[in-house]
Amino acid sequence: MQNEKIKVLLVEDDPNLGNLLKEYLDAKGYSTVLAVNGKLGFAAFSKDKFNICILDVMMPVKDGFTLAKEIRAIDKTIPIVFLTAKSLKEDAIEGFSIGADDYITKPFSMEELLLRLKAILRRTESESTKKTEVSEFQIGNYKFDYKHQLLKINGGQQKLTTKESELLKLLCQNMNEVLDRNFALRLIWNDDNYFNGRSMDVYIAKIRKYLKEDPSVELINVHGKGFKLLIKN
Repeated sequence: MQNEKIKVLLVEDDPNLGNLLKEYLDAKGYSTVLAVNGKLGFAAFSKDKFNICILDVMMPVKDGFTLAKEIRAIDKTIPIVFLTAKSLKEDAIEGFSIGADDYITKPFSMEELLLRLKAILRRTESESTKKTEVSEFQIGNYKFDYKHQLLKINGGQQKLTTKESELLKLLCQNMNEVLDRNFALRLIWNDDNYFNGRSMDVYIAKIRKYLKEDPSVELINVHGKGFKLLIKN
């Protein structure tokens, strides 16, 4: 998503506001498709792929809530933001019950809308990354199940602690390359101070012990830099 333009479906029946929002979002690097009512909005959604939808609630032909339900029937995960001139609590409740990610009342500033869009897109991108993240690794003859914190070999298994699992995952992600010591400390311990460093050394020693059954696997210290998980052929 970072290397290509984020596609926005904007459905707004006020031509002045619609064109203003489109011009603003396009100027900020988004690719915006503007539809002036719910029917045209659904037609646009059906023939193209979007990253986020901004829907006005009160529209002729088809209102924003009805459109959102139709969009949700096709795509249950796409972020939806409602725009409305009304600030009624019932509208907000209905919007969120349909599956809105946010709800913004007119009048609003362009900057506020942009910040909300960025926050939603960051969150959904993070959730998507987590869903597709690799959770099983092959380490020589070992199988490491990160999700269940298990290291398996020859029918046996070692249950790992959370920190052991986090550290072993980082080593696997940098297999045969140096894992920077301070990077690992900041990521797992949130601080690269001396005491956390000594703690990490203890965990490295434990992981090295767990991996000793396969001679082709070696976890080495790289002086002044960090650690390297090596798989020897």
